[in-house]
Amino acid sequence: MTHEVAPLTSDLWLIFEDLFGKQGACYGCWCTHFRLPPAVRRENNRERNKDHIKARIETGPPPGLLLIESGRADGWMQIGPRADIPEWNNKGRVSAPVEDGDAGDPGVWAVSCFFLRPSVRRKGLSHQLVAAGIDYARHEGARILEACPITCSKDARSIGLFVGATRVFEKAGFKTVLERKVGRPLMRLTL
Repeated sequence: MTHEVAPLTSDLWLIFEDLFGKQGACYGCWCTHFRLPPAVRRENNRERNKDHIKARIETGPPPGLLLIESGRADGWMQIGPRADIPEWNNKGRVSAPVEDGDAGDPGVWAVSCFFLRPSVRRKGLSHQLVAAGIDYARHEGARILEACPITCSKDARSIGLFVGATRVFEKAGFKTVLERKVGRPLMRLTL
């Protein structure tokens, strides 16, 4: 299985839409969980979420990376400056910035979400996405790349793993900065 990784631009919308399916991945989230305030998320339905992420993709810059094989997207990773995912910076979240200035610093980036097509899970593709994300962030001028993965999920459907698995980030060289909630470390890689 040979995949290429590409920044998600509007010309790739159709394969992104196919990857997320009719539901919109993670129960209609369409990867808006960290982009929209909770009150807006409660009011939204999957169509509004879809419209929101489509508009964000059309506006640019790319909000993440697609894992593509033979013209089909098999995976997605949301990655970009912390400022682009405002709810990830919410002081009440385990992903809140360590330093006050990190939330608006264009050199501090975050990997906040993953989605893999069910047929390709458990094949190491998250590792491939993270490695490509490190290169992409470095190329785009990031100095620091952060993640707030989950260490262990008791949910057999792995829905909690939309933030990524701790072991994937450890293997890529990320180090735990702090842990506000057991099993949800804030991890960092200096680029």
